[in-house]
Amino acid sequence: MTYDEFGLFHENAEEWGLPFDEAPVVRREYVEVTPGRQLSALVWGTAAPELVLLHGGAQNAHTWDTVALALGHPLIAVDLPGHGYSGPRPDAPFAPRAFAADVDVVVRALAPDAQVLVGMSLGGATAMVMGAHYPGNFRQMVLVDATPAFDPVKAAPIGEFVRGPEYFNSFDEILERTMRFNPTRSESSLRRGVLHNAVERPDGTWVWRHQQHWTPPTTEGATEPPPVPDFESLWEDVEHSEIPILLVRGTAPGTLVDEVGLTELARRRPDAEVIAVDGAGHSVQGDKPLVLAGILGDLFED
Repeated sequence: MTYDEFGLFHENAEEWGLPFDEAPVVRREYVEVTPGRQLSALVWGTAAPELVLLHGGAQNAHTWDTVALALGHPLIAVDLPGHGYSGPRPDAPFAPRAFAADVDVVVRALAPDAQVLVGMSLGGATAMVMGAHYPGNFRQMVLVDATPAFDPVKAAPIGEFVRGPEYFNSFDEILERTMRFNPTRSESSLRRGVLHNAVERPDGTWVWRHQQHWTPPTTEGATEPPPVPDFESLWEDVEHSEIPILLVRGTAPGTLVDEVGLTELARRRPDAEVIAVDGAGHSVQGDKPLVLAGILGDLFED
């Protein structure tokens, strides 16, 4: 199957009613974060990036495509370690604290003057650490459906989908499973998402890009995913963040932000703002990308 990662933007525009007079200027860059290990990022536009976008676990930088198209600001969307086109971090395969150090290297290389740091889910956890330890020149942090309050029951369906089988026999099989998990999304959007986030192996089977970096199967037909990170410890980072915090949360089924998280955020950071997006679940950027783009765009208004 032929795949052109920069040839699908017109579909995003058509689905969401965005103008598409010409293709956006987007390129993929690689930054060495430690000797022999690179992280990759999509760089949107030719001017100095104003935003840094961090995706959630098991996603990749293309999850932000529609938001970036609608926003129209120069930005970078980073592939977290072990996701997308970035190399894995064997010593800490799913750890926001380790990820933050890597992302800081990428930011300093590609977006040193960026003003807004946006992180969704695992990317949000990474942003929390950056706010306390790698604030850079950011003047605003936007957490997308992410607080350190982690409810394993609410997160269970996501974890089950992410773990999934070790591989899929065909593209149609991996797409069909993705559609079952996301019944409110269009088939075309999910097809794009799978193309961006999965890879066909030489034997014709398909595997998620992030899943390639997991440990070998421990039981037949299953791979062992990275351990769930200790999100609760991130409250200290939130409390001591040098960057003001805006939480954008979903209200539909699937959101992982609950009253426990909202109450603790208000206690730890009474200055934090919260915006609820109706009709959005956990992935606000996928469910309501134009609303999220509008929220981010408002941050740049005088």
